[in-house]
Amino acid sequence: MAQDRPLPLGKIEPNSAKYFYSCALGGIIGMASPALQEDQARPTHTAVTPLDLVKCRRQVDPKIYTSNLQAWRSIFAKEGLRGVFFGWSPTFLGYSFQGAGKYGLYEYFKHLYGDTMFPQTNRTLVFLSASASAEFFADMALCPLEAIKVRMQTTLPPYASNLREGWSRIVAKEGFGSLYKGLYPLWARQIPYTMTKFATFEETVGMIYRTMGKPKESYGQLTQTGVSFLGGYIAGIFCAVVSHPADVMVSKLNADRKGKL
Repeated sequence: MAQDRPLPLGKIEPNSAKYFYSCALGGIIGMASPALQEDQARPTHTAVTPLDLVKCRRQVDPKIYTSNLQAWRSIFAKEGLRGVFFGWSPTFLGYSFQGAGKYGLYEYFKHLYGDTMFPQTNRTLVFLSASASAEFFADMALCPLEAIKVRMQTTLPPYASNLREGWSRIVAKEGFGSLYKGLYPLWARQIPYTMTKFATFEETVGMIYRTMGKPKESYGQLTQTGVSFLGGYIAGIFCAVVSHPADVMVSKLNADRKGKL
């Protein structure tokens, strides 16, 4: 909608190129860093590499550790702190790319579908369609790095010691296409997850403000942040349930069948 007066200093015009870039940047900061849900929300994902490391190993070999705590003790005793955070570099880069695509493209597709192409469409359907479209492309950027991360984390001795070595070894021995062999299960995990996350978040936040009786703009920044946090927490619960089965498949498909844990 056209602006009747200039935006206040520091404000970004909704649905402008700067707005979409800012959303993408926010996605990088959030995704590269854990989360409230199984996807490890973001200065989230990289920070929870120790949890992700143990999760991947236990998904591939359920008998390798008796508990997460025992796993961390064992890894730290053998490899030190570096071993506990092993695989952080493909995690950081992969989820940075995915975060940029997920959040930047979501806002773009939401504007494209809901405001430009189908302005009369039900908003929930717009949220679902936009989030599915965004995640479809975001996962293409994530998939090769997820493959390297899983291969590094689920083989002992490690398949590679760093991202560059892992990329080079996989491409040289198996071809570039092998980096995408987990794309379908990744889509199966992430697209329903993201559709659930964004649609549930949007609807939950809207319901909270309707219950409070005033529009979002009438509340201060602290209240808005609290509402967003609550909406994200509720959405995360549903996301974890939806995505877990396919997450196991991603780990198993990308694991080195010849490697031993």
